Amino acid sequence: MSILLDECIDRRFARELADHEVQTVPQKGWAGIKNGELMELAQAEFDVFVTVDRNISFQQNLPLYEIAVIVLKALSNRYQDLAPFGPKILESIADLKPGSAIVLELNEE
Repeated sequence: MSILLDECIDRRFARELADHEVQTVPQKGWAGIKNGELMELAQAEFDVFVTVDRNISFQQNLPLYEIAVIVLKALSNRYQDLAPFGPKILESIADLKPGSAIVLELNEE
């Protein structure tokens, strides 16, 4: 599965998604592109877009895009706060459909 990480996500997070093709928005040369145009570009090359932008589902009509979106509800976008989401993403992506969006958060005990 091909996964695009939003520019606000630490690029080291890609190693948490082993066995998948993972690139970042800056690696693609798309840094600074607004969400609507970014979604257009991303859907042509990727299956899943991962972001920490909790407003994306309000800003974009996600069912119009042929890409699934995962929103990480993390304490910050620092690598140490995102790394625990790796297994949750790996569990979730098999069931994602294009145009769908899910929010993942860690259960604090």
